[in-house]
Amino acid sequence: MQPLSLRLRGFRGIRDGLGLDELTLDLERLADGAALVAIAGANGRGKSTVMDNLHPYLTMPSRAAQAGPGGFSYYDQVCLPENEKDLHWAHAGRCYRSQVVIRMNGRTGSRRRTEAYLLTLDDAGTWSPAALPDGTVSDGKVETYARCVEAICGPADTFFTSVFSAQGKRQLSTYRNGEIKALLADLLGQEDIRALGQKAGETARQLKAALAALRAEGAALDAERQRLEDDARRWQGAEERVKTAQASRQAAHEQREAARTHEASLMALQEQAKAVESRRAQLVEELAGARAEGDRTLQDLRTQDREATEQLARLDGRVAQRVAQAMAQRERLEARIRSLQRALADEAVVARAGRRLPLATEVVRRREARMLALRDAVQDLARRRDAVAGLGQRLASLEREAGQAALQAEDLSRRLALSNRVPCSGMPMQGQCTLLSDAREAAALAPSAQQRIRQLAAERDSLRLELQALQEAVSLNVGAPKSLSRAEWQSRRALARQTAYAALAARGAEMGQARAGLVEAEDELAALPPAPDPSAGADIAIDTNSEAAERQQIIASRMRVAERVSLLEAQAQVAIQRLRTAIDALPSPPDAARLAHARAQVERWQGVLDEAERSHLAAVRDAQALAALSAQMEEHGRRRDAAAARTARVEQELANWLLFVRCMGNDGLIALAIDDAGPTLSGLVNDLLLACYGPRFTVAIETLQETAKGEQREGFDIRVYDAESGEDKSVTAMSGGERVWINECLVRAVALYLAQNTGRRYDTLFSDETDGPLDPERKRMFMAMKRRVLELGGYAREFFVSQTPELTAMADAVIDLDAMAALHSTSSVE
Repeated sequence: MQPLSLRLRGFRGIRDGLGLDELTLDLERLADGAALVAIAGANGRGKSTVMDNLHPYLTMPSRAAQAGPGGFSYYDQVCLPENEKDLHWAHAGRCYRSQVVIRMNGRTGSRRRTEAYLLTLDDAGTWSPAALPDGTVSDGKVETYARCVEAICGPADTFFTSVFSAQGKRQLSTYRNGEIKALLADLLGQEDIRALGQKAGETARQLKAALAALRAEGAALDAERQRLEDDARRWQGAEERVKTAQASRQAAHEQREAARTHEASLMALQEQAKAVESRRAQLVEELAGARAEGDRTLQDLRTQDREATEQLARLDGRVAQRVAQAMAQRERLEARIRSLQRALADEAVVARAGRRLPLATEVVRRREARMLALRDAVQDLARRRDAVAGLGQRLASLEREAGQAALQAEDLSRRLALSNRVPCSGMPMQGQCTLLSDAREAAALAPSAQQRIRQLAAERDSLRLELQALQEAVSLNVGAPKSLSRAEWQSRRALARQTAYAALAARGAEMGQARAGLVEAEDELAALPPAPDPSAGADIAIDTNSEAAERQQIIASRMRVAERVSLLEAQAQVAIQRLRTAIDALPSPPDAARLAHARAQVERWQGVLDEAERSHLAAVRDAQALAALSAQMEEHGRRRDAAAARTARVEQELANWLLFVRCMGNDGLIALAIDDAGPTLSGLVNDLLLACYGPRFTVAIETLQETAKGEQREGFDIRVYDAESGEDKSVTAMSGGERVWINECLVRAVALYLAQNTGRRYDTLFSDETDGPLDPERKRMFMAMKRRVLELGGYAREFFVSQTPELTAMADAVIDLDAMAALHSTSSVE
């Protein structure tokens, strides 16, 4: 993979470093056939942003928080509503174009969207969407784009482990055993073996699912077997229970028949006593009829008495209502008279207020006129005081100006006096004398200065006269504010008095209406009848003949009803006594308890017989169920044996497939391939170390490690032999700088192995500030190693970033971001 051109728009690193929203780099022109291309610039200039976008994968490795999906987001690295990455690159003799559009619409992120397109250039020079043999087409979705890129360039993990050394990248020596195996398996081209292992694993998962279903079926069969055995134990002895139930049913049948015979004899005796009971019932019915007839008649009489009582009550109510209405009318009139008399108590005050109201109104008018005049006087006083203050300020200003004019006149007089004492006066050099020139200038200005002094003195005298006149006017009217306050108080008091008189005078019409109403109420009260005397008794209220006659008629009716009630009660007692005597003379009925007991015995034995029948039927059903259960248990045994055979067969197949999965996995054939590749990788690393750093270090890659028991187990370690010290130690125990170049040799050896043994070639290498901990001498060796890697792997070039100016100077071409920033700054100023 070789980048040809790059255009970035809206990336924060470019805006913050270069002040640009968009950056375009023609990498093919800038590299111009160079092998080592440096990306140079100050800290924060955007070097890593450019480096992180020189590949088609959807990540910026130096900005990724972790490897894999979810470890990186473009939204944290862009700043415009619509941002874009456009990369032209070549791989395996074909040209491709990656277009990634990152949209940032909406503050909440609900409308964020990323689109990614991969285009390929055909022989006719036309760009078309990239397509894979399996039918996948780059349609703008991130998922299809990532699949197309990985199908063309290989997995991202392999790319960023072998040919792209990002800033802060994790070193190979820190990889765990499983991680390094997955990486080396991809490097060795073990995809087919891994695919077979994955298919075998899928088969094993399906067999596990089937085995779980078979085991569940076996558990269900065992549970069913247990249930059948429990039922068999519950139904054991069913034949004996059938015989016992049959004997109990026969005994209950015999007892029920005996009880029925006893019941029939008692019912015959009861039939003989029915005639006596019929006569008894007839007499009881007659007694009840006599009682009912007497009760009905008494009820009618009591109803008549109650109606008469209600008529008397209604009469008393009408009388009481009439009396109450008369008393209420009298009380209402008396209350109205008292109210009108209270209102008329203010009649004299209202009349006086009506007489005084015009005078009070005139007083209010005069008080308000005086108050307005005093307000004008107060305002005039304020204006005169403001004028006095202004004249005082102006007079002070004139006095200051007069003082300055006097000082200026004095200075001019002093300078003028110098004209007689200047030594060069009358000499040829007097035209060049500064003092003489100053004196002559003062002579010209002196008359105007004296004139200004006289003018200012005249203005000051005029202002003093005007100020004196204003001060005298202010002193004559100095008491105006106090007079205004008193006038306002008097005006308010006069207005309050006028308001009170007006309110009372308005009640004049009310007094006339009250006087007329009082006369009318007294006439109505005089027309009412006199009130009854409570001490004279209740009858004093009945003052009409009709009411007295109605009362006498009601009392006579109640007396007649009482006499009829007494006679009827006596007749009813005689008839009831006669019927009771006839009923008592009849013979007693037979004992009904014996018949009820006999019937209860019949019902009890019938219940016993029914229960015996049910017990017999239940025992018969149990015997039939036991026979069916025996046949069911035989069939269940055959089914359980067949299920156990199927389970054993699936378990054997599962064991075979699991063994095949292990053979096709990281610990099987892939581990053997990695063991075979270890010496080759070690040889490549040692070749690079020897060519660049001399024979001091020798690296060995160990994929098997010895345990404390002396056994071999799978593992991964990088052992380094130091020829100077004679020590053999793990790379993790070396210093930071030593680990840097050994790790970089390991990474580049992996890239060389990819190119030489797997056919997966990348034309370009990338490294971002991987030389940080090295000293200057080691950094120069580091650059020699880069050239050696390009030579051994047949790479076209390497893009690298370094903070060391000497290494940047050793590059074949430099992409200078500082110069771009300066050019942009100059163009912005222009």
